[in-house]
Amino acid sequence: MLSSRRPRRFTAILAALAALVLLAAGCGGREAQTGQEAKAINIGYIAWDEDIAVTYLFKELLERKGYTVNATELEVGPIYAGLAQGNPDLFLDAWLPQTHADYWAQYGPQLEDLGVWYDQGTLNIAVPKYLLDVNSIEDLKGRGAEFGGVITGIDPGAGLTRTTRDSAIPAYDLGGEYTLQTSSTTAMLAALERATKDQKPIVVTLWHPHWAYARYPLKDLQDPKGAMGQAEQLHAVGRAGFSQDFPEVTEMIKKFRLTDEQLASLENEINSAQKGQEQQAAKKWADAHPEVIGTFAGQ
Repeated sequence: MLSSRRPRRFTAILAALAALVLLAAGCGGREAQTGQEAKAINIGYIAWDEDIAVTYLFKELLERKGYTVNATELEVGPIYAGLAQGNPDLFLDAWLPQTHADYWAQYGPQLEDLGVWYDQGTLNIAVPKYLLDVNSIEDLKGRGAEFGGVITGIDPGAGLTRTTRDSAIPAYDLGGEYTLQTSSTTAMLAALERATKDQKPIVVTLWHPHWAYARYPLKDLQDPKGAMGQAEQLHAVGRAGFSQDFPEVTEMIKKFRLTDEQLASLENEINSAQKGQEQQAAKKWADAHPEVIGTFAGQ
C-alpha cells in the first residue's frame, strides 16, 4: 500500500481523539446554519506533503472569500470515518483507485466525489539528470559498482519499498548487484542532497507528487516492464450534502487542477517554510502564480 510511504506525525490514538473532537463539533448537521455559520468549513488532512500543500492553499483562498476555515491533521482512517459522519466537510487527498481502495469501499457510497485535481500519483525509481546515459531502470543493470551497489530507499514498511523490492528489482534482474537500502524518507532526501551537491551518482526510490522534483535535478527512470505500477488519481472528497451546502467551494474544486511541476513547486514552497508558517507560504505561492489561481478561484 502506498499509504504507508511516509512517516506519520501523530499516533493513531491521538488521531482518533482528534476525529472524535471533529465529530462532536459537527453534531447537529448543517441544516440550521445561516449567515456566517454557513461559511465555516472544516478540512481534514493527512501528513502527506501534497495534502498539507493544497489544504493550506485552499484555506488561504477560501478565507479571502470570507470563509472561516479549520484545518485539522488526522490519520487517513479517521478522516474517512469522520466524512461519513458529517465532519470534516472536506478532504483533498483521496488516492484512487488503489491506495485508499479499502476506505473507499467502506465509506465511498456515503461521500461526494468532487473530482480529480491531479492524475500522476506514481511510484518511481529516479536518478539525477546529470547521469545522461541512465534513462531506464534497465540501464541500471551492469552498473551496480557505479552506484555503490545501493538503491537508496525510504521506510521499510512503505508501499514504495515493497514495490521496489518485490517487483522492480526482480523484474529487471538487479538483485545480484543492488541492495535496497531502507531507513526513512528524511535519510533518503539527505543522501540525495549530498549526492546532487557533489554531482555524484545515486539512485533513489521516490514518488509523484513530491517537492524533491522542484528542488533537485531529478528524472524518473522509464519502466518499460511496468514493475512500479500505474498512476493514481488524487480526488477531492466531501461529506454527504457538501455540494449543496457549499456550491461556491464545489465549483472551485471542480475547476481545480495542478500540473506535476506546479504541485512540486507549491510543495517545495511550503516545505521550505518554518513550522506553523504553512499558510503564509501558500499565500506567497498563490501571489506568485495568479495565472494558476485564476483558473479555479476567480482571482
